[in-house]
Amino acid sequence: MGPDQVQGDERSRLRHIAGVGRILPFRRRRWTKARHFGHVDPRTHVSLRGVARETVQWLGKLRPFILGAVALSIWPAMDPALVDPPEFLAGEPERVHHRFTRCGPGRGHACVIDGDTFKIGTRKVRIIGIDTPEVDARCPKEAALAEQATAALQENLNRGPFEMLAPPLRSRDQYGRELRTLRRKRPDGSYNLIARQMRESGLARRYLGGFRGGWC
Repeated sequence: MGPDQVQGDERSRLRHIAGVGRILPFRRRRWTKARHFGHVDPRTHVSLRGVARETVQWLGKLRPFILGAVALSIWPAMDPALVDPPEFLAGEPERVHHRFTRCGPGRGHACVIDGDTFKIGTRKVRIIGIDTPEVDARCPKEAALAEQATAALQENLNRGPFEMLAPPLRSRDQYGRELRTLRRKRPDGSYNLIARQMRESGLARRYLGGFRGGWC
């Protein structure tokens, strides 16, 4: 091996050593330049506004299911004798068109017991959400109010066809009476709740459970 070859190998070795420890120059990307600050590459960027819009759209589609799940989770804690069921949770409407008499001797197929209870054949139906004076009254004042409330309910039921809706989970009370929401359709397609009409007459009170209060 000649001297020239030895020197060449030594120079190559030194260049290799220098290259290992050398700091490579930083290659600036285009987006790091001042004029590109804030610039978004459309090929890789996902817009947060677009994600939010899509999320809202999906939540809108799922809203009926979410509301149904919330209502089903809350409903068991409610007494169906007190609270009208949400329409989308209620059962199929039952259309009723009978001539109501007063219950007692000579009663018809459909009759009214008091201001919040009536019978259709052998069925006994309790209107959800109201309390009226008891026919088995504690005082003459309550007896008079009970008579007025019974007459008012009979007159209301005889105004024309109405619908009965059952609550979704428990459709009977502790006395075996069927619990129903009563409504009558208006000409514009909306509904009148018969319980609300009875409350507006002053002959029924909203019943929220617990102590009912007296009528004397």
